[in-house]
Amino acid sequence: MKRFLTATAALALTSGMASAEYNLTILHTNDFHARFEPISKYDSGCSAEDDGEGKCFGGSARLVTAIAEARARSNNSILVDGGDQFQGTLFYTYYKGALAAEMMNKLGYDGMTVGNHEFDDGPEVLRGFMDAVNFPVLMSNADVSNEPLLADKLAKSTVIERGGEKIGLIGLTPEDTDELASPGDNITFSDPVAAVQGEVDRLSAEGVNKIIVLSHSGYRTDQRVAAETTGVDVIVGGHSNSLLSNSSDRAEGPYPTMVGDTAIVQAYAYGKFLGELNVTFDDAGNITEAKGEPILIDGNVAKDADTAARIAEAAAPLDKIRNKVVAETAAEIVGVREDCRAKECAMGNLIADAMLARVKDQGVEIAIQNGGGIRASIDAGEVTMGEVLTVLPFQNTLSTFQVTGETILAALENGVSEHEEGAGRFPQVAGMSYAFDVSKPAGSRISDVMVGGAPIDLAKVYSVVSNNYVRNGGDGYDMFKAAQNAYDFGPDLADVTAEFLAANGPYSPYTDGRITAK
Repeated sequence: MKRFLTATAALALTSGMASAEYNLTILHTNDFHARFEPISKYDSGCSAEDDGEGKCFGGSARLVTAIAEARARSNNSILVDGGDQFQGTLFYTYYKGALAAEMMNKLGYDGMTVGNHEFDDGPEVLRGFMDAVNFPVLMSNADVSNEPLLADKLAKSTVIERGGEKIGLIGLTPEDTDELASPGDNITFSDPVAAVQGEVDRLSAEGVNKIIVLSHSGYRTDQRVAAETTGVDVIVGGHSNSLLSNSSDRAEGPYPTMVGDTAIVQAYAYGKFLGELNVTFDDAGNITEAKGEPILIDGNVAKDADTAARIAEAAAPLDKIRNKVVAETAAEIVGVREDCRAKECAMGNLIADAMLARVKDQGVEIAIQNGGGIRASIDAGEVTMGEVLTVLPFQNTLSTFQVTGETILAALENGVSEHEEGAGRFPQVAGMSYAFDVSKPAGSRISDVMVGGAPIDLAKVYSVVSNNYVRNGGDGYDMFKAAQNAYDFGPDLADVTAEFLAANGPYSPYTDGRITAK
């Protein structure tokens, strides 16, 4: 069994066996979600003006620079990804996996695991992506033998060489990918621990003693895998969008998080950080030191000019999508801030209804949309995707989670707490109704809360859908941060709304008294 040496032992080893040491820098990303263009501090689109003022983060052009600089700091380095390159912006809608493959090849990745969103359009799009990339795409905890598109293509693990040493890479994807995406009926998913141990044993038998798991399974699952397996040196994570750091007050844990002999890392999402873990191994493949910190890809990181030009070129055809007619509405859908931040509004009902309809078959009962996320109205007649994107420009994704009725009540109180200021936290809802009285002090304004036609039960756990901004505490919804079974990475809210409009066209906007002011 490998062992992680103490600092004292590491120093002794360094002084006595320096020639046997092997140093490796593991550069890593995860949950990029087609954010080829820079993003704002809210992880949504960022204007050229704000970008010019240094207010934006990430983007492929900055990643090219950051990765080149990191490689220059190391004698031996690899670049790997923790999954979910697919889905999240119009770039994916238009190019599917093609632009992701192009950019990942340019960046020089050495391997990635399959994320659940890589299956959003079935095995066919994943296979096309795999055919286009110059590196292995891996997934150990699934049986793809009955899926012709992947059976002879998608490996469980691989071995690469760097600096004369063999490094084993093992892929891992969520065990519930069949519920989160569309892998089809020919693939079955299995427990991550057994899958990883099986590949570790096989690689170890081949003489590979440096093993890295690329895991799109979430921070908690990664800790379980580390605790319940032997022989894994590093887990590069994804799926939970966890920022691991030794300096940020937003970090979910240290970078790396040590569980036994295994170092776990993850670098948030959307290309906002580049993970940089420096690992030292002894001749037997034991880690003697593991240290590092995610690098913030902010305005101080220069853009690579050629990459920026290529992304601008790729963005040009998206105007065709923005002009595409996706639905028809029988009347204007009012989404002005004066309404949607103060009372029930027709656009709020549309969006909340669309959210709830999308996930109702998962047992979700309540939808909550912040009024500040609604940015425009839509005129009567044909509805273009551009109009929908003007209403919902933030690239927010659907989030599902579970909280008690007491937490729902607290959320509603937060939503009306700054009503006088026209704050964006005002809650538009579906599946429920409520009343509020602004003459009362903030924190005691909500009454008559009904869910599914029955009074809310403060002790009951309800399933809720919102957007990822609200679920993660945006607009004061901090009470949702500790929600149970949270999944923040569903489809884009604009796409969900457009599809609902199309399915119910010509759409007739309405209000029905679900929100009343006393």
